[in-house]
Parts: sequence; C-alpha cells; structure tokens
Amino acid sequence: MKKEELSYLYLIVFHAFVGFLVYLIPVAAKGYGLLSFLIGFYYVIKKQNKNHEVLLAAAYITGAEVFLRMTGGNISYEFSKYGVMIFMFMGMYYKGFAKGATPYWIYLLLLVPSVIISTAVLNFDTNMRTTIAFNISGPVCLGMASLYTFRRRVTLKQINDILLALGLPIVTCMTYLTFYTPSIRDVVTSTESNFATSGGFGPNQVATFLGLGMFIFFSRIILESKTKVLLLINLIVALNISYRGIITFSRGGMLTGLFMIIALLGFMYYKTNFKGKVKLNYILGIILTAFVFIWGYSSIQTGGLIDKRYANKDAKGRVKESKFTGRTDIATTEIDMFLENPIFGVGVAKGAEIRENITGKFAVSHDEITRMLAEHGALGILALAILFFTPLIMYLENQFNMYLICFVLFWFLTINHAAMRTAVPAFVYSLSLLNVQLIPTRITTKRKF
Repeated sequence: MKKEELSYLYLIVFHAFVGFLVYLIPVAAKGYGLLSFLIGFYYVIKKQNKNHEVLLAAAYITGAEVFLRMTGGNISYEFSKYGVMIFMFMGMYYKGFAKGATPYWIYLLLLVPSVIISTAVLNFDTNMRTTIAFNISGPVCLGMASLYTFRRRVTLKQINDILLALGLPIVTCMTYLTFYTPSIRDVVTSTESNFATSGGFGPNQVATFLGLGMFIFFSRIILESKTKVLLLINLIVALNISYRGIITFSRGGMLTGLFMIIALLGFMYYKTNFKGKVKLNYILGIILTAFVFIWGYSSIQTGGLIDKRYANKDAKGRVKESKFTGRTDIATTEIDMFLENPIFGVGVAKGAEIRENITGKFAVSHDEITRMLAEHGALGILALAILFFTPLIMYLENQFNMYLICFVLFWFLTINHAAMRTAVPAFVYSLSLLNVQLIPTRITTKRKF
C-alpha cells in the first residue's frame, strides 16, 4: 500500500476509533471536543493562516457539532457556532476583511432592528440573553464566515481538504451510532423519525450531518480517488454513512445529500470532455450500484418500513395526511405574523412565544425562511435576497466552481427543514463564496472561452 493510501486509511481509522472510544468512555467526548478546538487554535497560530488554515479548523469543529451535542462533549450547546466565529476573527486578523464583502455587512446590519425589538417584547420571565443568542447565533455565524470567505482564492485541492476536515468527525459520529444501535430490527417499529438510531439525539439534525457526509465521501470517490485503494476506502465510508443516515428515518438531510451528489455529477458531466465523460460514466455506475445496494440492505434491516417512510406511509401502508408533521402549521403562523408586522417583524425569538399563546404549545421553527419573515419582516426578505443572489452572481463570474451550486443547495434545503440550529448550513454556505481556482484533476475539464 502506498504512503498516501496508508496515511488516508490511518486518518479514517483514527476517527472511527474516537467514535468507539466515546461509546466505551462517554466522558472522552469532552476531551475530544476541547482538543478539537485547542488543536485548531494552535494550528492556525502556528501557520499564521498563510493558506487559510482557519477554514480547516472551522470545518472540523463544524463537522463535529452534532456528535458532540449527542454525547455532551461540547463546551456549551452552541459552542460550535461561536468556535467558527472565533476562527473567522482569527482569519481576519491575519488576512484582513474580504474585499468587496459589502453585501454581508448589509446582511448583518439588517438583523439588528429585530434584535433590538426583541429586548422590549420578549416575555418577562424569558432569559433574554440566552434566548436571543440561541436564535440569532446561526445567522450571525453565517455573516461572519461570509465576511472572511467572500472571493478568497483557494485551489481545488484546498476546498477538498476543507471538505475532508468537515467529513472526518462525521465518520466519528457514524461509528458511534453503529455501536449505539447495533441491532436495527429491535428498535425500528414505525415510520417516524427514530431517536434510537440517531444516538438518542434529534434525527433531523443527525441526518443533516450524515447526508452531508454522504456527499463529501461520494465527492471524494469522484475527485480524490486516484487509486483503487482510495476508491474502496471512500466507497466503504460513504456506504456506511449513507446507511446510518437512511435508518434515522429523517428524510430531509439524506435527500439534501442526494441532490448535492446529483448536482455535482451533472456539473462534472456537462463541463468535462469525452474522456472525462467516460470516466464519469464508470464512477456513476459504481455510485448507482452502491445506492441500490445500501437501499436494499436498509429495506431488509427495517422490514420494509424505510420504503414506506419515503413513500409517506405509516407502518400499515396508509398514506399520511401531511409530509411535514405539523411544520406547515408553524410556517402558517409565521406568515400570519409577517402580515401583521411586515416592516420589522415581531422580534427575534418572539415568534415561538406568540405561537405558544395561540396554540398552547411551544414549538420552534424548522424553516429559517418563514422565521426570518416573521421575526425580521421586510428586512428579513432583503437579508434572504442577499444570501440567495450573491453566490449566484458569483457563479456567473466563475462557472468552473463545481461546488458552488452544491453548497448553496445544501444551505437552502437545510434551512427549510432544520432552520439554522447548527453551524453547518452557515459554514457550508460561506464556502460557496470562495473563488475556487480550477486545477487539473484526473477528470479533464474543458474550458469554454
């Protein structure tokens, strides 16, 4: 085995071992969480961010977030978001603010009025500081990360390294889930999202990370598997992550990962020459075979319940009334709030309190778009417009950035089913703003001038 293959295998095995270790010794999660941040902090200082090391460090703690949440390993519940912002500040210290990032300064300013309003309208018994921080930390994390990444030049190898840093902690999470729920047939009894197969944590968030991990390692099959050994390693990891994601019974994250893979393959197929298309056809065959295998295995292990889940049926095969289990009602109340407060909205975090007064149940939003409308009003619409159109304009400038559409797609689909409760949609979105310099890979790209 070549040195490159051994190094990569050791890296994967080490992160799998960490997942096993945390399963055996739960307190080890706290050491892993702390060391992840401290090593990243030291690494950035040592390298003085000469090659955007802050993005590697931020990617790693972002990828570890859901694993650390489910195992109690984070310094605080929201620490990953703050960790990303700390690394972005360090990046700005060494390299300054990104030039021309005015849209994201405006975006951050558009968030301020709603924060000010919330200090006056939140219930008296509400812990104002923690409640506002919980609800605004995701959007602010996105803004801070974007201020750093906007039009920063990186090579294709660097962006693949960043994605690997994001994916390695997901390997740790996948391994932990394997030991946490060794027998799937014993715990799957319905077509609802399953906490037992997602480490006792929210299946929606777990599936979001596993879906992203699926995309990362399938993308490595396409772009970073220079030998058959590397291809086999990446395929095994991608299949295991896919399986663990499917059996959470949470569809949003896995469908998002699948759409990202389709977008990447579509981009590559359109941009490559004939020789590249032949190689892509070979890889596509491998990926399709892998998907058929992993879906069939998942169906057998769940007694066919996973098929009914994705067909929107219950365990008895009856079609459910709604695919979104109450989320439509939440979104409807938020639209009503926007119509009643169209300029500045009701204030950060006030939407959940108003909804509780109306329905008698406290429920936070799953949809960042309707939440922005309700809590930020017309200013929220402007903020969302900036986030949506800026990377698309950048794509028109550099149509050889193969990841840009994938990253924006991940952000947009994720905030529609999981809001911005984790750092991952914010950080992945910011990666779409990087100016990726295409360099020769094993799939030749044709340039159109």
